[in-house]
Amino acid sequence: MSFFVFILGTILGSFFNVCIYRIPEDESIAYPPSHCGKCNTKLKALDLIPILSWIFLKGKCRYCKEKISIQYPLIELLTGIVFTTIYLRFGFGIEFIKYIFLMSILIISAVIDLKTQYVFFSVSLVGIIGGILFAIIEIFMSKNITSILLSIIIPLVVLGLIILLTRKFEGMGTGDLEIFILISLYVSPKVIVVSLFLSIIFGGIVSAIIYIKGYRKKHIAFVPYIALGTYIAILFGENIFNWYLSISMF
Repeated sequence: MSFFVFILGTILGSFFNVCIYRIPEDESIAYPPSHCGKCNTKLKALDLIPILSWIFLKGKCRYCKEKISIQYPLIELLTGIVFTTIYLRFGFGIEFIKYIFLMSILIISAVIDLKTQYVFFSVSLVGIIGGILFAIIEIFMSKNITSILLSIIIPLVVLGLIILLTRKFEGMGTGDLEIFILISLYVSPKVIVVSLFLSIIFGGIVSAIIYIKGYRKKHIAFVPYIALGTYIAILFGENIFNWYLSISMF
């Protein structure tokens, strides 16, 4: 089952690559079918096997020999790993489906932000709609609606204050808040707190390194750190939160 989940992840990762390439270009993610960006040749099934096609073709287009970015197999591999670890943590059920859907949105948004320094609302909207649907399902499964509301309020307050305090320095933007709002629809208050904390820590460390090296005007794509922090929080957030409470009592 883990192998099946990994394969599913790599296949969807291949589709995520299409989204990452086409959404910033305002192109349809469904049409035309996958093709070489250089020679425009329609790719065949053998050219689209996740990870393996890139290896067998030595990172080049079969038809025009143009180099294919290593981003493609890396996103496929990353998605496969993320899906598999979530399956191993939660098994097959509503939480597995919910979290792989959330991480799919975050992977797409993170890589687009890394490449363009922009958060596309069209991607976030899919995540928000999915989050609302999962929240409704979980309410019918006896989840406390107060928990959902608290998860939404926490990033609104924390990030709202950060955005206000750093607006003169082009700090965190509303796109980052948008991402956290959609995340809050999927996770518990404990997990959203850990996700916020880890994201700020990871982003802060990288920002400090860039500042020390003299690139003070360089814009930092924050969504990749949000995605990483949320991924860790999904897997271990409850334990991290409870551990912190236990040591803070001494």
